[in-house]
Amino acid sequence: MKEIVIASGNKGKIKEAQEILNEYKIVSIEEIGVNVDVEEDQKTFEGNAIKKAETIANMIGGKMCLADDSGIEIEYLDGFPGVFTKRWHSGTDRQRNLALIEKIKGVPKESRKIVFTTAIALSDGEKTICETGKIEGYVTEEPRGENGFGFDEIFELKNGKTLAEISSEEKNKISARKIALEKIRQKLKK
Repeated sequence: MKEIVIASGNKGKIKEAQEILNEYKIVSIEEIGVNVDVEEDQKTFEGNAIKKAETIANMIGGKMCLADDSGIEIEYLDGFPGVFTKRWHSGTDRQRNLALIEKIKGVPKESRKIVFTTAIALSDGEKTICETGKIEGYVTEEPRGENGFGFDEIFELKNGKTLAEISSEEKNKISARKIALEKIRQKLKK
């Protein structure tokens, strides 16, 4: 079974990648003893994912490397925070979420549109493919839900529930990461 090294130690990401790319053995970057932090300095999610995948693939001798970048874009804030999603505000996820809510306080729901984008790149150092997945919703007026992490508690789906109010199984069926991984899987089949 061919291996794909995933540029993550996140067990959820590894499990999801293994379930979707089941013809391959997904190995975490930590399992192969590589500890690298590739700077995310590109202007797009795709650019950051490609940079990470290609950099790490070259470090590990051309083995296939899967890397991602993701974040949220709020329409009312002209796409902010975008590629700076993880870096625009220091502090915990909750503190960052509350700061975002504060930025759009008093804005009506129809103007609180949010898009979650995940870009996933797969590279062997010579060839690279990159795909994206997106889901849309609204920024809540306050955090809700206990499941999930990051922005899940302020990302309200069209059904009125936040990503943190649905089960991980439900989330995995609709996630931007799953959409992008499915597109990668289709390209690998070719």
